Amino acid sequence: MNRILSLVRRCVEDYEMIAPGDRIAVGVSGGKDSLLLLAAMARLREFYPVPYEVEAITLDMGHADGLPGMDFSGIAAFCKELDVPYTILNSEIQHIIFDLRKEKNPCSMCAKMRRGLLHNTAKELGCNRVALGHHLDDAVETFYMNLWGEGRLGCFSPVTWLSRKELYLIRPMVLATEAEVRRAVRELDLPVVKSACPADGATRRQEMKDYVADMAKKDPAFRQKMLGALQDAGLDGWAPLPGTEGRSARR
Repeated sequence: MNRILSLVRRCVEDYEMIAPGDRIAVGVSGGKDSLLLLAAMARLREFYPVPYEVEAITLDMGHADGLPGMDFSGIAAFCKELDVPYTILNSEIQHIIFDLRKEKNPCSMCAKMRRGLLHNTAKELGCNRVALGHHLDDAVETFYMNLWGEGRLGCFSPVTWLSRKELYLIRPMVLATEAEVRRAVRELDLPVVKSACPADGATRRQEMKDYVADMAKKDPAFRQKMLGALQDAGLDGWAPLPGTEGRSARR
């Protein structure tokens, strides 16, 4: 966990993710990434020199016909332990996408619906930033999805300003690899909730995860080289602020 906290703090400073008095909504899906981010943001506020508050928001996707729902009681107990207010937002997204619309490629619509509900709820709770649990592997996978799927160089940004919502999206774990995330989650024994999505593990994203894992087997520094390329090129806001350590923090 100390390793994750160090990387999160470096990322927050490199990209100026937090300002005094911020109220940050952490989107908690129940998966390992978002739960670890929640733990890190709750711990960081105890000693970070810039004061901020943390809220946790879970979007209950509902469930498609014949499939079980998800139990978030363990997350509720964890939030209480962290002294973080917790909101569960009920929805029927899975039912709409899989039962009513019968989408063959559901991920794009699902993501759009989830984003809208999460952003609106964050605003209603008085939050001005939303923190998402993307890590370095996610960034590398997204880069290759854009390259091979759309023929363009691009990735999500560490910090994004949503002018229509007047919200900042921040991704404080983008310097951490998925392997580092997994180790920390095991160490902390976090209450991970398995996804009930019918498309889980059968998406284009999974293909990219497999590709990145294969490349990293051939070259253990593959992820770090990709991070360096994103930062050196300044692609989509990946250049660290002047005067920060930047990618040297990953060496």
